[in-house]
Amino acid sequence: MEVFCQNSRPLFEVPVVKKVTYLQFVEPRETAMKRHAILIVAIGFMGCSHAKTPKAWHQTTAQGWHQTTGWANLTGPVTSVAFSPNGKRLVSGSGDTIKVWDATTGQEMLTLGGHGEGVTSAYSPDGNRLVSGSADKTLKVWDATTGQETLTLRGHSGLVLSVVFGPDGKRVVSGSVDKTLKVWDAVTGQETLTLKGHDGFVRSVAFSPDGKRLVSGGQDSTVKIWDATTGQETLTLKGHGGFVNSVAFSPDGKRLVSGSLDTTLKVWDTTTGRETLTLVGHGGPVLSVAFSPDGKRLVSGSLDSAVKIWDATTGQETRKH
Repeated sequence: MEVFCQNSRPLFEVPVVKKVTYLQFVEPRETAMKRHAILIVAIGFMGCSHAKTPKAWHQTTAQGWHQTTGWANLTGPVTSVAFSPNGKRLVSGSGDTIKVWDATTGQEMLTLGGHGEGVTSAYSPDGNRLVSGSADKTLKVWDATTGQETLTLRGHSGLVLSVVFGPDGKRVVSGSVDKTLKVWDAVTGQETLTLKGHDGFVRSVAFSPDGKRLVSGGQDSTVKIWDATTGQETLTLKGHGGFVNSVAFSPDGKRLVSGSLDTTLKVWDTTTGRETLTLVGHGGPVLSVAFSPDGKRLVSGSLDSAVKIWDATTGQETRKH
């Protein structure tokens, strides 16, 4: 899971330990740039990682953040995090629970229970709802203010690995170990589409910014683009030499980025399917990728414990954390 804070400022890692920490920029310090001895499983200008200490970075200078407030009371590893659209709240998945926090004070606002282990979660575009998926094979939709569970979506026959709302908030897409994507009506909970084509786990899913397309990354080393209305597969992008762990559209929908077990990122033209860039520099599998809100940069997190920022046009590595 990876997202950018709406104001495009914090580059935020959350550790997969029983604590979430928010960090605030103070002044440039070289020591703040030491890498985690960790597995980074999700990163954007916010993300989560297997770490003993969290770090956050100014996205341009990559310097100078320190811990100001800590969140505790988590039941297990933090497996997903996301800011609300207005940046005022933060949702985290840990063990079998979801927690909502005040992003300024670190105060725990809500605890949502009802899933099995391995929870992943995301906000709706208006910030009024949350969607979550779990190893219990279900998705749940929640009221983000009250914490009330409003829907339970059943249909997958395997662990749910990725969930996200569509840009209009009316649909949800999920990817699963059962090799399928499913599209759901986010109001009624009805399953509207099942998309089949991957020959392995569907590890990451995303809507295009206009909601007309879907992208998925799979254990079969491919990236697939789908028509979000009909469910038709429109493109299969081949080039990675290992599992595709993370996919994301650019803000204008004209490009997408993928991160793979083969240690590379690739940028693709979403109209032609042409591979336009291969970004090499990580020393381990790339587990999470995202575009910046202006589409000019990419961020990636890897098993090599590094976070890298790249120029999305040239493919040049511009920062390393």
